[in-house]
Amino acid sequence: MRKPVNKSSHLVSRISVSLSQELLVELDNMVECRGFDSRSQAISDMINQQLVEHKRQLGDEVMAGTITVFYDRSVPGLQKKLSDLQFRHIDEVISSLHVHLAENKMMEVILVQGPANSMQAIANDMIALRGVITGRLQLMAAVIPPLYPLP
Repeated sequence: MRKPVNKSSHLVSRISVSLSQELLVELDNMVECRGFDSRSQAISDMINQQLVEHKRQLGDEVMAGTITVFYDRSVPGLQKKLSDLQFRHIDEVISSLHVHLAENKMMEVILVQGPANSMQAIANDMIALRGVITGRLQLMAAVIPPLYPLP
């Protein structure tokens, strides 16, 4: 049974959860290790992560996130291909930052927004390029406000 609780102007609901003793010990260890203020904060974080993943799997919800790619900049044409992909998806790509690392390695972080399935397709295209060592799409259940108001 949910009981609404007013915490600092946010209405929250109190629920009860049953856990095995072993799982509770692991939860408490994680709460302490990660610096959460409470079990509730840790559990809320885990639920939010699962909800984001669920929305991503549904595919058409607009979300914000990042595509991070780690690649070898010495591979001919790779940087142009990455740049061309970003330009082709100019509606989804908000910004990017690249960092030069040691031994011809680069890391690029691309801020994106759009339908989850479109962003996954963009990330897949980038990660599949020859010379990309690894990459990952990270999404959040958030939307960036439009830069310019629509007429």
